[in-house]
Amino acid sequence: MEHETITATNTAANTVTERMDTLVEEILQLIEEKKYKAVRELLLENNEVDIADVLEEIADELDIDRAVIVFRTLPKDISAEVFSYMNSDDQINIINAITDSEISYILEELAFDDMIDVLEELPANLVDKILNQTPAKERELINTFLNYPENCAGSLMTIDYVELSRDMTVAQAMAHIKEVGIDSETVYTCYVKDQGRKLLGIVSLRALVVAPDDALVETYMHEDMQVVNVYDDQEEVSNMFKRYGFLAVPVVDNEGRIVGIITVDDILDVVEEETTEDIERMGGVLDLEDSDTEYLDMSVWRHVKSRLPWLFLLMCSYVITGGIISSFEAALSKVISLVAYMPMLMGTGGNSGSQSATLVIRGMSIDEIDPSDAGMVLWKELRISVVIGALLSLLNFARICWFDGEGPMIALAVSASMLVIVVAAKTIGSMLPMAAKKLGIDPALMASPMISSLTDMVSVVTYFTMATAILGI
Repeated sequence: MEHETITATNTAANTVTERMDTLVEEILQLIEEKKYKAVRELLLENNEVDIADVLEEIADELDIDRAVIVFRTLPKDISAEVFSYMNSDDQINIINAITDSEISYILEELAFDDMIDVLEELPANLVDKILNQTPAKERELINTFLNYPENCAGSLMTIDYVELSRDMTVAQAMAHIKEVGIDSETVYTCYVKDQGRKLLGIVSLRALVVAPDDALVETYMHEDMQVVNVYDDQEEVSNMFKRYGFLAVPVVDNEGRIVGIITVDDILDVVEEETTEDIERMGGVLDLEDSDTEYLDMSVWRHVKSRLPWLFLLMCSYVITGGIISSFEAALSKVISLVAYMPMLMGTGGNSGSQSATLVIRGMSIDEIDPSDAGMVLWKELRISVVIGALLSLLNFARICWFDGEGPMIALAVSASMLVIVVAAKTIGSMLPMAAKKLGIDPALMASPMISSLTDMVSVVTYFTMATAILGI
């Protein structure tokens, strides 16, 4: 059943890709024939997201000029929506190619949070040019949003929400929702505030729809609510959405005044960004200012800058490992067969540590594990590692004696080392990320590359120490 589901998903994805390729080819052919009305009609048969994909493919594969031609065939209201779904590089290219009036229209039609996202990606001179054409009151608000620190709740929120007063009747509230709802990010939850904009509570549209017209909003208002501060880290906000299943959450300042809301669609972007960041760090790739740039669009030099530092650091750690091996050179020369088992022990140690680190890092990222749980995690990992290490040791003892033809003392040295290495590696792999979290360091930095390097050193020292003791060399 699972195989059928995966096959169906892959087939659907392939069908979408083929359809998009065909659509791009048809549009390019129509442009060559200067049939712009036909281009417009063909595009309008598709969703705005698909149209954005078409424009991006044309811009990336051919040139931005043709993408602009296609963009200008769209009705103005559709063009603004399509623009919001394009990636930042293509948005900048489009803005650089169209007129000031077209830019102003697009920004006016964008949702406020989308407009802020676009302005954050634009060059400073272009932002100044746009703001000079913006009314003073709106310009002040935009500047406030642009000045919020990156990756905080304030940089994610929108001001497009439905606000109500507690002394409104349900009939008045419904009339207000009908008036402003079309421009709001969501109408399912409305926010009740006083004259000083202090957030008093929330009320759902469902409650208002079934309530009597003459009832007061405060009757159906919930004062017990979850809020985030404007300066809260976006990862904390993301965890709140995952924990409570919110569609939207209000954002307040230090005085408890509502300044905006964050909706789940913005959090999905944060989840993708945080996941990408963790994956890159777990792979030993540094974060760069343009780390949200797609793989193929990033220059070779930027790839080198993001990967080289960690590789250099890890290379230095292996130099230390090599020095440890050299110090046991005399022992190795007496029992040369010991060398053959080094890769197996080092690899098993690295894999054991990485397993534990991956599970602990994942547990911390979804709030299943906290640094205060270190004792319980250690006790669990010790028991797991002893069982796994013992089983692997027994298997290796039998293999070394029967298949490799080595003596029982060499088999004992290798097997005993295996047990100790697995226990040590899983202890390191589980405790290091938790220690990093306690020190305020991203636990993802303690993933595979770092764990493997440390466990390699531990494996080599353990192996040769035990071999020296057991074999008397």
